[in-house]
Amino acid sequence: MDFLRELLARRWIEGLLVILLSWFIGLFARRVIFNRLAKFARRTRWRGDEVIIQAVRPWIIPWAIMVGLYLALRAWGLSQAFLDFADKLLLALAILSVTLVIAKISVNAFKLSAEKIEKAMPVTSLTQNMIRIVILCIGVLILFNGLGISITPIITALGIGGLAVALALQDTLSNLFAGLHITLAKQVKVGDYIKLESGEEGYVTDIGWRNVTIKMLSNNIVIVPNSKLAQSIIINYHFADQKVRLSIPVGVSYESDPEVVEKVLVDETKKAVGEVKGLVGEEEPYVIFMPGFGDFSLDFTLFCYVRDFADLYPVQHQLRKRIFKRFKQEGIEIPFPIRIIRMEGQEGTSR
Repeated sequence: MDFLRELLARRWIEGLLVILLSWFIGLFARRVIFNRLAKFARRTRWRGDEVIIQAVRPWIIPWAIMVGLYLALRAWGLSQAFLDFADKLLLALAILSVTLVIAKISVNAFKLSAEKIEKAMPVTSLTQNMIRIVILCIGVLILFNGLGISITPIITALGIGGLAVALALQDTLSNLFAGLHITLAKQVKVGDYIKLESGEEGYVTDIGWRNVTIKMLSNNIVIVPNSKLAQSIIINYHFADQKVRLSIPVGVSYESDPEVVEKVLVDETKKAVGEVKGLVGEEEPYVIFMPGFGDFSLDFTLFCYVRDFADLYPVQHQLRKRIFKRFKQEGIEIPFPIRIIRMEGQEGTSR
């Protein structure tokens, strides 16, 4: 009897030692082997190895413990029924963990290759979640097959219940498909500066499965449902070209020479290229004599181009200061509003 107890105790101790040894091996692999692999990966040109290491590294210890549990269960001499149950549980955990790792690798690899495949599929939270869902569904199917569960009844039940779900989630599904349309049509992309017909404007920061997030210049966030955005009239300042034309109205006195004013405005704008951040010189600045003859001034409009919509205000701020200073140097007057009032007296004389 004592020998039997000693034997059982020895088996439990051996099993615990196996689990402890597995944990130690996993810890060693994570802190030593994977650290060296990470250093080596940073020296290579291919960034895919870094993606794989970052995805696998957190699971090294759990996988090592799973292997230790598998071996310890057999050392403990448990019943076959319990071993079968434990094996299925460990198999499920292993398949789910590997599925999560593959999903993370796929999403990060998709981000890395975004520049090459952007024409086919822009990188948004919607596209990333689609990749995760597809891989998770494949992993669940593999799990069911490994556990001996037939997936045919499940698919049949999903097909029947899908109609009821679609009717109950009409708004959610309309936003989902509108998000897919916006993403694949590429008329609105992450990073574009857009203006809605309701007046809100800003940079698109994300296109999700339900809504589009827009960050305004005031740092406020506007959340627009995908279906509403798909039906709205939108001005996209980045759709054709990211550069934006800036117009600055300038009024001078009637004593000024229009030719001189035009030359001064163009010359000062050209000098500002390279000195004023956001002002681009690929397009030549130009001046037109419009609106023309004002009530008290000659009205011109200066046109130039800025790099991005957000540069409109700071560039305009800097150019106005430079133009005002240059006008002072050239003796060009910016007139005050003037009104000439003629009053007819009782005797028909004007004053």
